[in-house]
Amino acid sequence: MRITLEELRASNDLVIELLEIISLEGQHYMARLTLDGRELLLSDKQGVTSLFRSAWQLQDTLAAFRVRETQVVHPSAYHEMVGIEPAEIEPLRIRVQREKS
Repeated sequence: MRITLEELRASNDLVIELLEIISLEGQHYMARLTLDGRELLLSDKQGVTSLFRSAWQLQDTLAAFRVRETQVVHPSAYHEMVGIEPAEIEPLRIRVQREKS
């Protein structure tokens, strides 16, 4: 599912449980938000996924919202290499922020 920045701004008492900053080849980043247990991609009004030039730009865009935890996620490309058997490899997750409990 998708959500726009305008929809986020219109929500009252919004808490982003998890902000995943997903690295795409290290050149662009997209945001996957967990809200009320639902995973949503940040998109524009036309349903196109919003892309950012850096993790900082993405965090600045969402700075006005309460975010409980932020992780930068780097998917592994090793399972796509020629001659290697396909395998499920978990992405590298780096926690960059977490609310104190």
